[in-house]
Amino acid sequence: MTGSSKNAQAAALLAAYDEQLRGGSEGAGVPTSMDGPVIRVEYPNRGFVSYRSLEGLDGAEVDALIARQRDFFAAKGQAVEWKLRGHDQPADLPDRLRAAGFEPEEQETVLVAESADIVERLRGRESVDGVAIRRTGETVDFERIAAMESIVWNDDWSWLADELVRHQATGLTDIYIAEAAGQVVSAAWAVYKQGTDFTGLWGGSTLAEWRGKGIYKALVAIRAARAEELGYKYLQVDASDDSSPILQRLGFVPVTTTTPWVHTPK
Repeated sequence: MTGSSKNAQAAALLAAYDEQLRGGSEGAGVPTSMDGPVIRVEYPNRGFVSYRSLEGLDGAEVDALIARQRDFFAAKGQAVEWKLRGHDQPADLPDRLRAAGFEPEEQETVLVAESADIVERLRGRESVDGVAIRRTGETVDFERIAAMESIVWNDDWSWLADELVRHQATGLTDIYIAEAAGQVVSAAWAVYKQGTDFTGLWGGSTLAEWRGKGIYKALVAIRAARAEELGYKYLQVDASDDSSPILQRLGFVPVTTTTPWVHTPK
């Protein structure tokens, strides 16, 4: 593919991402409200703010919009995340968020691919010798996944079990567990964005001693095939710096970046 073709592909994928994934679909299944162009999502642990565009607002109006979201959640004693994409306008939005007391967390790369393309590229990579991968809806498995994640990140991820229960209850999430000799070695889930052509791929963390064996690729392949089967045209990932190069080699296209800007009330 030529450089111009790659640029055209990335532009088309970004347009689909902006049109379908930004705004209403991000608040599915939880309380939401609108404030002008933004959707305000009230998750149990913290607030979340997103939007498709701030076009038409002047600087003072943007500052007031940011302050209202901060104050809305501060009044509830909650932190709030403003999800900033790399191509968002105005260009000085990071400065305005910082001035309102928000701080950036780790930037990730937004990657998009067509499900059929990934299925074709990873054909035959859906399994790994000595590892059993299965879809699960059992709470005991969610607890085992949370324990595995706690080891991977050297932190308490027990909260993840309840999060997976919540995802499972929507009927729009498939959760996969990878086991070897009775031990959970990796896990990942696919979130189907109802009313869109997109499936979000989440998770994929793997115990250190099991990395490099093809488990991550197998989980991508399995979820891509399932998404295609269900009629979802696109796959989307917010990828860390560790995952992004792997996914790009598999055929995912970087279209923008995403950075959580978070305000935590004192």
